[in-house]
Amino acid sequence: MFSDRTNWRLTPNDLTRAIEQARSSGQEILDLAISNPTEAGIRPDPEPVLAALANPEAMHYDPQPRGLLEARQAVCRYYRESHQVFDLDPERLILTTSTSEAYSYVFRLLCNPGDEVLVPKPSYPLFEFLADLADVKVVPYPLLYDHGWQIDFDSLCRAESARSRAVVLVHPNNPTGSYASAQEIVALNGLCRDRRLALIVDEVFLDYSHDAAAHRSFVSNSDALTFTLSGVSKISALPQMKLAWVATNGPAEIVAEAGARLEIIADTFLSLNAPVQLAASVLLDQRRQVQPILLDRLRANLAELDRQLTRHLSCARLRVEGGWYVVLRVPVLGSDEGMAIRLLREASVSVHPGHFYDFPNEGHLVLSLITEPGVFREGVARLFEVVG
Repeated sequence: MFSDRTNWRLTPNDLTRAIEQARSSGQEILDLAISNPTEAGIRPDPEPVLAALANPEAMHYDPQPRGLLEARQAVCRYYRESHQVFDLDPERLILTTSTSEAYSYVFRLLCNPGDEVLVPKPSYPLFEFLADLADVKVVPYPLLYDHGWQIDFDSLCRAESARSRAVVLVHPNNPTGSYASAQEIVALNGLCRDRRLALIVDEVFLDYSHDAAAHRSFVSNSDALTFTLSGVSKISALPQMKLAWVATNGPAEIVAEAGARLEIIADTFLSLNAPVQLAASVLLDQRRQVQPILLDRLRANLAELDRQLTRHLSCARLRVEGGWYVVLRVPVLGSDEGMAIRLLREASVSVHPGHFYDFPNEGHLVLSLITEPGVFREGVARLFEVVG
């Protein structure tokens, strides 16, 4: 009765079952894998947010496929103020409810059934589901670690085929926290231009550079057809407000055609609601309050991890430049999932195993740096009691 594209494994994995059992038994878990800022005590000022959502103009229905102009102008102001991008035309923006929806629009734009998109590995496992729903095949290309993360361009070129339509880049990557370097950007543009591939860039964590160094946004990338995705979920720590976008740039002629086609896709769904669009400027302005708090927490938790690592030399953290996560390398005592279950049962600590992000070998755990500092300190100490 059901389509092959939704023929996923629906039974929970062993780690999920272990977490459910622990919670149902009343066990208090220190969650070092938390991804929801609203559950980590990071919340913007509710008064201006809720007031903006009560705009009476929301009672008037004005369906705009690309999104309301004032909302798109608010996104342009964000790039102008935070990333010194002064030439972003609001007509090159399509508003969506999430970056997941933005991915689905771009996959539909670029790919016929059975076509391929090249995605980084390790990275967030969402791509498999998004590709399945668009009848697209995911082909991984590796990120290599050697005193920092680099794109393996030899493997990327070998992975490309006649069915390839796009290269996905996460900037910075989740969970490795690595930004694309200037040299990598030049090489990616050359590859995409020469082989007629699009570049799809996920920048949801762009603002969270741990050393405050500026990293360029791809919304100003003009050397290849580029789709840049982001939203208030991470920028303003407001995942519940469901406001994201895709910006299109590159050679003028192909950008115009891509925008026209995307507009029809967006017009077909018209998914974004009026109250959120009318509140876009206020929602984006919340970043001024929340980002300093988040950055302080990220840096404090990373410093705490480093402090405890000085007493546990069998473990090490991998270099991280930005984002909300850090990768911890631990002794291989079995599978990473087995280690995560052991930590849950013996120390009441929840972490993500490396295989969740397609690490090619065992011995990696992923920790969230947005965890409340007291919980993070105690959770890491318990982790090392078991692992270190």
